[in-house]
Order: sequence, then structure tokens, then C-alpha cells
Amino acid sequence: MSAKPTTDKGRRTREHLVNSGRAVFARVGYVDARMSDVATEADISMGGLYRYFKNKEDLFAQVISDLHEKLYEASASHRQDFATNPYRTLLESNRGYLTLYQENRDVMRAFIQAAHVEERFQDIWWDMRVRHIDRFVKALAAVHGITEVDGADARVATEAMACMVEQSAYVWYAQERRHKTEVDVDSAARIVARAWHQTFFAGTAPGTDTLSDRD
Repeated sequence: MSAKPTTDKGRRTREHLVNSGRAVFARVGYVDARMSDVATEADISMGGLYRYFKNKEDLFAQVISDLHEKLYEASASHRQDFATNPYRTLLESNRGYLTLYQENRDVMRAFIQAAHVEERFQDIWWDMRVRHIDRFVKALAAVHGITEVDGADARVATEAMACMVEQSAYVWYAQERRHKTEVDVDSAARIVARAWHQTFFAGTAPGTDTLSDRD
């Protein structure tokens, strides 16, 4: 990415350009977006835009970097205790992720599009997944001592669950025009949280307090 400005004015301008780029990518997708579209959206000259970002790949990488940080934070559980109630922790985490995904579905659709045409974004997508998976695998081992699921490394099971959530979010929200049934975030979070819980905590029977959906 281009070097970040050191002045307050420069930082404000760069943030404005990132927001403008985000609007363009959300509206037309990654492939069809042009730097001239961003300049028009931001009401800035092409020279001014290129002063901050060398090309649209550079700009989109910043848009995705900012969104990833928000997704990572949103998918953390701050109110629940993973040790005593893993289901409600999983529910809160998945609800946070899915809520933000739905709110940013157009950008996420553009991101998947970009990952199909640019290796740089394939790498960014991969690194994002690894970061989320690492966090859960470490917590699972540290808090519950779980390192295997059905004789396989717990990381493999975590990757499978992460794929389920990611692809489900893409189908339900990024492709909502093609999906025939509206899936509200609360219902979606309960569905995927129960799948996570069943995979790692199958000994807890449905209907117990651990599987309560109440906050």
C-alpha cells in the first residue's frame, strides 16, 4: 500500500478517498471500478487521488484491510464466558460477524470478485481466514483443552466451520438477489452457532441452558 500521510489534513483526505473508493467498489464491483470513478465520487483530481493511492488495487486493499479489522473485532465475544457457556459465546461471535457482513455485503461481493482475478487479493483473503481460525483454535485449546475432533486436528474442523460461515454469508447476503429466501441475521447466527457447538461440544444436549439463545 502507499505510504500513509503524516499530517491531519492528509489523513482526513486519505480517509475520504478510502470511503469514496468503498462506495464505488460497492456500487459497481471490483472489476468494473475505475480510478476516475473514485476521483469523481471524492470530488478530487486524478493527480490528487494518485498522490495517495498508486492504483485501484492499492485503494481496494486498504478498503478491505479496514473492513477486515472491523470483522475481526465484531466476531470477538466480549460479553460471554467461553469457559462456562461456549454456545452463547459462539452465538455472539457469529452474530457479530454476520451482522457486519450483511451491512458490507456489496464490498464483500466485490472482494470475492477481486480474489478471483488478482492473486494479491487471494493472499489477503487467505490471511484473513487464517487470523480468525488461529484465534479460535488457540482459545479452544487454552480454555477447553480441545485439540482434536473425531481423531483429526481441531484446526481442520475449525477450517470446515469457518468455510461454512463464510460461504453461507456470501450466499445469504452477498448474493441476496439470487437467494430466494430472506435469512435474518439472528436466525443465521443461531443456525451456524449450533453447528459450531455440535462440532466441538457434542456432549452438551440440546435444550440445556448452554444452548439457550437468550443474552
